[in-house]
Amino acid sequence: MSNIDIWKGPEAVESILTRMGVELADVLKARGIEQPLMIGIHSGGVWVAERLHRDLGLTEPLGHLDISFYRDDFSRIGSHPQVRPSHLPVPMDDRHLILVDDVLQTGRTIRAALNVLFDYGRPASVLLATLVERDGRELPVAADLVGLHAHLEPGQQVKLVTEASLAAPDAQDVGCGLVLVLGETPRERQKRPTTPPVPGVL
Repeated sequence: MSNIDIWKGPEAVESILTRMGVELADVLKARGIEQPLMIGIHSGGVWVAERLHRDLGLTEPLGHLDISFYRDDFSRIGSHPQVRPSHLPVPMDDRHLILVDDVLQTGRTIRAALNVLFDYGRPASVLLATLVERDGRELPVAADLVGLHAHLEPGQQVKLVTEASLAAPDAQDVGCGLVLVLGETPRERQKRPTTPPVPGVL
């Protein structure tokens, strides 16, 4: 993202994640779910899931899910998506799952994630937790647990990144020092007119 602004710094994100862990434990208790499997959607959802997985003291491995090729708008979300391997280490049939993402907007990522999960097995239930829920829903998808609700201007997007990546875009993805930033959507950047260079002027 270009022209980004820090919206929520690491202390604010840390506070939200702490509260989500407490609220998620309450949701699981109310539903009588004792041994859920947690799965994070790459990349931001994995960072959030790592923290929630630790706070809940879950003993089974955390799953990672990449849904890039499953999205119905794959050809329009960017010409060079970063594709990562999915890792689902535990059988999912008849298990209660916690699916975790960083930002819920259109609902298309979650729809794609469910398609991937059901290719692997048939879970008993899927609970959705997201760090940020923002306006712009295109599909009837709702989260069971939301850390923060956001109302953004048209053409804006919110993204979870590491502090290190703000200083060095090629920095290694590490789930610590997380911040939420605001910026333009790729589609909005493409619509912005470019100024052609003036001959003879550097």
